[in-house]
Amino acid sequence: MDGQKGETHMSVMLILIFFSVTTAMIFLIAFIWAVKSGQFDDDYTPSVRILLDEPEPTPFQNSESINLKTENHATGKI
Repeated sequence: MDGQKGETHMSVMLILIFFSVTTAMIFLIAFIWAVKSGQFDDDYTPSVRILLDEPEPTPFQNSESINLKTENHATGKI
């Protein structure tokens, strides 16, 4: 009786593995189809990018602040 119980659990596991692999393949095929058909192409953002503000430059990107820091170190003013 124990042998049949173990075999039943194993067959259920095989069925679940089969269905999970089948479902994963279906989603993979759907994803590949969506990419090839252009579902993820962004046509909107490039047209409005000109309207968006530029990010604030950090102090290290601003050459004027770098020059001031080097001048202050040279003169002893920190």
